[in-house]
Amino acid sequence: MQLMMNLFVVAVVLAAGLATISIWSPRKLWVKIGAVTLAAAFMPLSYASFADLLSKPKPVALEWFHRSMSEATVLSARMQEGEAIYLWLQLPGTAEPRYYKIGWSEDVAKQLQQAMREAEKNQGGLKMELPFENTWDKDKPMFYALPQPKLPEKNGERGGGDAPLVYQHPGTSA
Repeated sequence: MQLMMNLFVVAVVLAAGLATISIWSPRKLWVKIGAVTLAAAFMPLSYASFADLLSKPKPVALEWFHRSMSEATVLSARMQEGEAIYLWLQLPGTAEPRYYKIGWSEDVAKQLQQAMREAEKNQGGLKMELPFENTWDKDKPMFYALPQPKLPEKNGERGGGDAPLVYQHPGTSA
C-alpha cells in the first residue's frame, strides 16, 4: 500500500510540474487552461487506476523488484485451465502476501498439483523455487513440498532427562 501511495505522489508531482510549465509558457490563455485542466483530471484518474490494480494478480514477468528471489512460500493456488495459474505467495522479507499469475502450462499445473498433494500428506508447507525467473530448464520442478515438520520431544520441554513426569493434583503437597 505504501508503494502505491509513493507512486501516486510521484504522478501528482509530475502532473503538477507539467501544469506549472504550461502556465508559464508563452501560449494563449485557452491552451494554458486546457493544460491545467488535463493535469487536474490526470490526478484522480491515476489514483483510481493504482487502487484498481491492488486487487488484480500481477504477472510474474512484470516483477522487477524481487527478480532475484530464490524461493517463495505458496499460500494458495488456483488453476484456471487454458488461462492461467493464480498464486498467492509470501515472499521472504515482506509483511503481506502478494497475488501473482503464471501463464497456463500443463506441465507446471501438474507439478503444482503433485506438490500440493505431497504438502497436504506431509502436513507441511509448499514452496516455489525461482518464482520470477524465466528459465529454459523445464526438467527442474518449480514447486516442492516441505518435509514433514519435526514431532515434539516425548519428554515435553524438559530436554530429555531420565526422570519420568509425575502428575501432582493441584491442592496436594509433595
